[in-house]
Amino acid sequence: MGDLIVVLILLAIGYGFGSYAERQHYKSIREREKATLHVPIMTFGAKQSLPPAKETALFVGSVVVASDYFKTFALALRNLVGGRVLSYESLLDRGRREALLRMKEEAIAWGATELANVRINTSSLSQGGQGMISIEVIAYGTGIR
Repeated sequence: MGDLIVVLILLAIGYGFGSYAERQHYKSIREREKATLHVPIMTFGAKQSLPPAKETALFVGSVVVASDYFKTFALALRNLVGGRVLSYESLLDRGRREALLRMKEEAIAWGATELANVRINTSSLSQGGQGMISIEVIAYGTGIR
């Protein structure tokens, strides 16, 4: 009985602090996205000509976003029955948006007017096969000025 109470308390704490941290992170992301709207991100096909450029440089933005205790518990339950894991979808969304923002902010500091051929890679980092503990997202692209 005592173990169940400890698990429920940890779930409640994980849910509370995790939700608060996620809301704060989304608030920060929205503000920074508004501030970087003036630099477009584009991907070109093989037969499209690239925009004229005086200088180019490669920019990378990477982030590791960790799962909280509640998300890990929800994943374990979802694995029993299958289906979408909405709590992890928000984790991936935050990671993708944060990585793009970090790349964009670095390019803006360099003086880029646009970013071309942006790519995004993700990987999961787990500890001893106990489920996905955190995700890493890397965004990279060519800055043009």
